Amino acid sequence: MDTDNLSGYDQKAPPPPMMQEPMPMAQHPPAGAVPGRWTTGLCDCFEDPSNCIITCCCPCITFGRNAEIIDRGATSCFVGGLIYYLLAQMGIACLYTCSYRTKLRGLHSLQEDPCADCLVHWCCIHCALCQEYRELRNRGFDPSIGWVANAEKMNQGAAMMPPMMQGMGR
Repeated sequence: MDTDNLSGYDQKAPPPPMMQEPMPMAQHPPAGAVPGRWTTGLCDCFEDPSNCIITCCCPCITFGRNAEIIDRGATSCFVGGLIYYLLAQMGIACLYTCSYRTKLRGLHSLQEDPCADCLVHWCCIHCALCQEYRELRNRGFDPSIGWVANAEKMNQGAAMMPPMMQGMGR
């Protein structure tokens, strides 16, 4: 046994993938979207039927996925989902989840629509989680693969972009 490594972890393992440049969260809205507006409505859950079913059966999964992307990996899907589950057992999950709607709106300059974030989550938590998931997808993220995979995907896209031509200078 290696006595220098008592923690049990391989000290030579590569670090998780890092972004070459900070990942822009406020990406351009999809074509046809009105700036500052949600790309889908609160009750458009059936635009993504698989996410609708997952959210109805186990909303902690959708919330965990959303939280991981919104927090840029600082909150894992598991931890976000677990916190949701525990708070839902007390009937107060909406007090936590509404803060992520507020963060998402801030990152993408979205309107507080149709009403205050906490009220949306209090009255329609499942619809709100589905809408937030669709918003992330419509803005180029895939919450189902996690933050690291999205960061790698964005890095590959940045690496594949052709170099910018410099204008003529004096």
